[in-house]
Amino acid sequence: MPPVPVRDLDSDEMSMLEELKATVVEANKLLETSGLVKLTWGNVSAIDRERGVFGIKPSGVPYSQLTPADIVLVDLDGNQVEGSLSPSSDTKTHLELYRAFDKIGGVTHTHSVHATMFAQAGREIPCLGTTHADHFNGPVPVCRALTPEEVAEDYEGNTGKAIVERFAGLDPVAMPAVLQLHHAPFTWGKNAMDSVKNSIALESCAEMALGTFHLQADVAAIPSHLLNKHYERKHGPNAYYGQRKG
Repeated sequence: MPPVPVRDLDSDEMSMLEELKATVVEANKLLETSGLVKLTWGNVSAIDRERGVFGIKPSGVPYSQLTPADIVLVDLDGNQVEGSLSPSSDTKTHLELYRAFDKIGGVTHTHSVHATMFAQAGREIPCLGTTHADHFNGPVPVCRALTPEEVAEDYEGNTGKAIVERFAGLDPVAMPAVLQLHHAPFTWGKNAMDSVKNSIALESCAEMALGTFHLQADVAAIPSHLLNKHYERKHGPNAYYGQRKG
């Protein structure tokens, strides 16, 4: 079923899209205040699955200046359906992730320093301890670099396709992060803020891993029983971390 054009939405649905845009602004501003990004090296989007529309940061606009009116709306065919500014240059990457990973609601891309070091080295971030296991169910994978032909044809779109290709056989909910070789990390989550929180966790885990390697170069990965315990107590049907709702 094709996405509902923005012009055909009623007032209540338009109000929901305004909330979506406000959330995208809040999430993008968190990139800067959390220290994840410098200059404008990052972007966050969020999707309204029912309407087949996602909102994303406009290209090159400083985070502190963002308002909901600046957020660009794009449908799942890649058409810009609202907004006078140009969307993020990474929009096609976000689009490919939303198309392939139907359980995600937000995507974040940064060039955070320590996670990007791993991406540039082409090394996955191993799960060395429980902090990592609380957020990521195993080592954070690296996806391949693009070929010259893929870069020339559709750099951003093929970046998304390379990520999706890497996740064949992987659960993007259990592993909400990836490093692209020579590039930088992407994370996702159930909504925009959740995707940013996963970027914060990823950067912290990358920094801890680098420090751990400095202290002990041949350190082993966390034992599987501890990895599973820490991941499962926060995620999934038997999770018990935090307060129960209701």
